Amino acid sequence: MPKFLIEASYTLEGVKGLMQEGGTKRREAAKAAIKSVGGKLESFYFAFGGTDAFVVLDAPDNASAAAASAAINASGSVQVRTVVLLTPEER
Repeated sequence: MPKFLIEASYTLEGVKGLMQEGGTKRREAAKAAIKSVGGKLESFYFAFGGTDAFVVLDAPDNASAAAASAAINASGSVQVRTVVLLTPEER
């Protein structure tokens, strides 16, 4: 399955939710959104700097990854940017 990177930046609402519910709830919400389009969460990391979280996922295709991205964005808690990842062999 193709791999994708989601770069997430939390809104003020998202930061408040993160502080109240903890990080595992955010990971589980991302996992559910990804699973709903036939994908699989590979990794989820919080980070310092301009991007609050980096998520790597497997998805059946670009449309599925876009649907997962839209579902995550629709929460209003986060703004995401999705990047298609390619292996060296796929370049």
